[in-house]
Amino acid sequence: MVQHFLKLSFLSLFSLNLYAQNNAIRPGDVLQCTKVLSVTKSELSGLWKKNKISRFLVPVRYDVDVYELVYASKYPDGEVVETSGLLFVPLTQDKKSRPLLMFNHGTQLRNNRKVGLRSEQGICVGFATDGYVVAMPDYFGIAKGDKIHIYQHAESEAQSNIDMIRAIRKLHDSLGLHLNDQLFITGYSQGGHAAMATHKFIEECYFDEFTVTASAPMSGAYDMTGVQSEIMFKQYTHPAYLPYLLSGYNEIYKLFSDIRKIFKAPYDTLIPKFYDGKTHFDDINRKLPSKPVEMLKEEYVEEFRSNPKFSFLQVLYQNNVHDWKPSRPVMLCYCEADEQVDYRNSISAYQKMKANGSKHIYLTHAGKKFNHFRCALYSVIYTKLFFDSFRKGKKFGSRGPVFKRALLGISKAFVD
Repeated sequence: MVQHFLKLSFLSLFSLNLYAQNNAIRPGDVLQCTKVLSVTKSELSGLWKKNKISRFLVPVRYDVDVYELVYASKYPDGEVVETSGLLFVPLTQDKKSRPLLMFNHGTQLRNNRKVGLRSEQGICVGFATDGYVVAMPDYFGIAKGDKIHIYQHAESEAQSNIDMIRAIRKLHDSLGLHLNDQLFITGYSQGGHAAMATHKFIEECYFDEFTVTASAPMSGAYDMTGVQSEIMFKQYTHPAYLPYLLSGYNEIYKLFSDIRKIFKAPYDTLIPKFYDGKTHFDDINRKLPSKPVEMLKEEYVEEFRSNPKFSFLQVLYQNNVHDWKPSRPVMLCYCEADEQVDYRNSISAYQKMKANGSKHIYLTHAGKKFNHFRCALYSVIYTKLFFDSFRKGKKFGSRGPVFKRALLGISKAFVD
């Protein structure tokens, strides 16, 4: 089905030599932009019908072209490197101005990235066919990005977003984007953490260059040292996250001379083999203890519990993104039955932001019994209603039309 929709046109629009003399590459420079997919309204209508997606909630208005964008960005070590992402462009005839939406994808272990209409790319197409220009950064080390991916690392997540926005602005005229001044930021799971980090970094460090209209982080692990760290000591369906986190942080922060030394046997020899950029998460989860802490040596567990200056705990603090004061509206979506990201991350972020004086913070319960996967589907629709309200003139946003929310509630009741 997906292959039927693919109309690949690998026409390279831009190709610059990263090492060309007298042309110093700066963060945000476009290195390559290639059209990789075109999908029509009729094809999308058929896909919506097959997957029982309501066109009332998610309208199909425009054909969509998808571009793979390779651009320069600054890695946390200061080196300017190549990174990549996808750009979803609605093909409109009316030349109306369009908002830019940054969609941050969830955890990805394998470093390849295919182009199609499934999963989060399908979500991006859903926004684009209703008039949003949508960008989905790959982050560092994924797809055509250099270096390694640093999981749940706030600075690198934000930097890949910020430099992709810069690159998109440089493509504005050549791709006929017709962007207005609205900038929306969202993402799910790791993407929720990345969305929050991007909003935070823009307001605190890049306020003179960008203005966020609103953000909607969904089911993210924002409170790394509090709510989310508790998972390490409990039965957990995805223990593979912990070594992924430790390995990435060790690459940047140099926490341990040899990452293998912190793991018990046989995990000290098994774990480095698992994270080769090719192994699926589910395969790794099956080979690790269901309590993540059981793969770590006792002395490191004790350090984490008793020493507030323990290096790993300190870098977790640096990557918390829940305790700050957004000046622009934020909506946090969560589901209580989420088995991967503790829903209390969203509660913690909401409470901290309100206590810090933020006025326009929304907390949206997307589903009481939904697991991590199902939660994403409903969170995205709530997010779209929220963002649409700004397009319709709401200065600080709203949860969307009552009748659409009622329809969504009825749908949830049947799924529950």
